[in-house]
Amino acid sequence: MNVFDVDRYLERIGCAGETGVDIATLRRLHKKHLMTLPYNGATQDFSDGVRLVDLDEDATFETSVVQGRGGTCFQLNRLFARLLTELGYDVAVLAASTAEGREASGLDVEHMFGRVALDGEDWLVDVGYPGPSYLEPLLVGEAVQSQYGSQYRLVDRGSRIALQRRGRITRWTVVYTFTLRPRQWSDWRQMEEFLVREIAADTDTGPQDGRNILCGRTFDNGQVVLKGRRHLTVRDGREEIRTVTDDAEHERLVSHLLSDAFSATR
Repeated sequence: MNVFDVDRYLERIGCAGETGVDIATLRRLHKKHLMTLPYNGATQDFSDGVRLVDLDEDATFETSVVQGRGGTCFQLNRLFARLLTELGYDVAVLAASTAEGREASGLDVEHMFGRVALDGEDWLVDVGYPGPSYLEPLLVGEAVQSQYGSQYRLVDRGSRIALQRRGRITRWTVVYTFTLRPRQWSDWRQMEEFLVREIAADTDTGPQDGRNILCGRTFDNGQVVLKGRRHLTVRDGREEIRTVTDDAEHERLVSHLLSDAFSATR
């Protein structure tokens, strides 16, 4: 098994030798990470227990980065935070919740992402969200920010901040809500306990029909997200949504989204 290795990490995401601590490097690391390693909620295996807090980072580095299998926010953003920290960035781990996830779990630690303090400014970094969301770091501030045809803004809701996004012809929608309070890994113990209860209560052993699938991939000017049978492509801010009804096509899409061959076909 490969132990966590900064040089190998950078090489794997196509950023070999890029060790600078500056916004240009941070942007490249963030986007290349998203383009190289998929959000992979398709093959989560909790048969050996749920470990979000006491995560074996070396083992996760092997599967998520070296083998290129990707992961969810709990794997990808944790590894990315360690990478940035070892490069010399000032990183804080943050917690967030999507509207759907908060409704299901009642927790504000449903999602894990990060904040980087750099040259007197704070930047949001998130390489573990299926999308659609930001491809490059977002500056913490009131201004509307544009990336690849989509716009983003942070809206103060009193106790929480709402990250909102809109495409070229779509309305503002909430990606997730969060606070800027730094968190500890142990804060995700609640999420572990929730997942354990969910697994224990799941008695449905029948055909899943792909409805539990969630995976996403980034390309140069957009993202592809497969949630259940819903296939969403965002390209230069323009969204195309369709329902995948053919089982064989659905299996091919999942396989393609999670493969190294994906980036070569965009």
